[in-house]
Amino acid sequence: MRFPVIHISFLPIAGIALFPFILVKKVEYKGHETFINHEKIHLAQQLELLLLGFYILYLLHYFYNLLKYLNHDKAYMNIIFEKEAYTMEREPEYLHKRKFCEWLRFL
Repeated sequence: MRFPVIHISFLPIAGIALFPFILVKKVEYKGHETFINHEKIHLAQQLELLLLGFYILYLLHYFYNLLKYLNHDKAYMNIIFEKEAYTMEREPEYLHKRKFCEWLRFL
């Protein structure tokens, strides 16, 4: 699937997937395959959970991790959706062979 990648220089983070868009802070990220693949994995997750479900679970898991680790970076890196995306971002064919709700494997 092709998704529009939009450059927004004032974005407070490097990038974010907000279905159906991938928003990036730096224009050079538009051509970074690993970065874009990471965000595409998030788009697949969002579709599986009908968008709103993804955002709710993402935030709940982040806050749970924040209470558990008392550290933003650890909390972020241990969100199940991020675990899947970071683990598989270097696999260009991953989205073609990915199983439904594969993120559950990272619980």
